[in-house]
Amino acid sequence: MNSIDILTDLSQRPLHAAQALPDLSPEQLNDHLGGHPNSVAWLLWHSGREIDVQLFDLTGQQEQWEDFRDRFALGEAGDGFGLGHTPEQASEIRVADQQLLVDYLAATLNAFTTYLGTLTEDDLDEIIDENWTPVVTRGVRMVSIIDDAIQHVAQAAFIAGALTR
Repeated sequence: MNSIDILTDLSQRPLHAAQALPDLSPEQLNDHLGGHPNSVAWLLWHSGREIDVQLFDLTGQQEQWEDFRDRFALGEAGDGFGLGHTPEQASEIRVADQQLLVDYLAATLNAFTTYLGTLTEDDLDEIIDENWTPVVTRGVRMVSIIDDAIQHVAQAAFIAGALTR
């Protein structure tokens, strides 16, 4: 296995976890457990959006969101990706359809793995962002994107478990 193979395998883990979530009602999807600003719906939406937005930055290709925007019907709130959301902004992300959230995450992860398939091992070493110390390579960004999705889907799984107990 090389680095691309490992990243490709890793990139499907958030989707497998999202697909394994228990079926949740619209109320459960949008519940803010313990008053926390992030609901299951927000966490799954954000996981897809952060992949989509960062992949657009890397490729310049159309975001998957273009095919999902109308189905989500979130207005301008849905066009961001949640970084820095206030509790009020996070509460604007309300989605009643769990499968739609999973489908969007699947589409973004499929685009991600397609992009990975275009890369070589050397591409992963390319510096793509000098605004950080240390600078960010393409490989580090790939890990960061997937790590963020894994963490947020795991948070969604925790909340779903608490709500369906």
